[in-house]
Amino acid sequence: EVQLQASGGGLVQAGGSLRLSCVASGFDFDDIAIGWFRQFPGKGREGVGCVGSEDITATWYSDSVKGRFTVARDNAKDTVYLQMNNLRPEDTAVYYCAAQYTIRVITKVGLYDYWGQGTLVTVSS
Repeated sequence: EVQLQASGGGLVQAGGSLRLSCVASGFDFDDIAIGWFRQFPGKGREGVGCVGSEDITATWYSDSVKGRFTVARDNAKDTVYLQMNNLRPEDTAVYYCAAQYTIRVITKVGLYDYWGQGTLVTVSS
């Protein structure tokens, strides 16, 4: 059984940092691309940052987080991280990780088949 376990959310003040983790199990981890998405209340999920499989340096970031967030994968630990720095109140959301067997960096929600549960990030002003 495949599973994605996201963790690391919490309450932080504006300007602070958090690191989210997404641990994958049951996958051929080297062959999956991973995406981080977030969902605001009453809205759909939006892409935050994604990393490819074959080229682990291949990444994508949304304009709203570029320069503040970093996605990194540790294939030895079957884990992908989302390092979030200089957090803003508008970053408050539930964050999800997703996986797909592909060599591409994919940024669209509908192209991911596997999802973890969300982890809540709350940034206070």
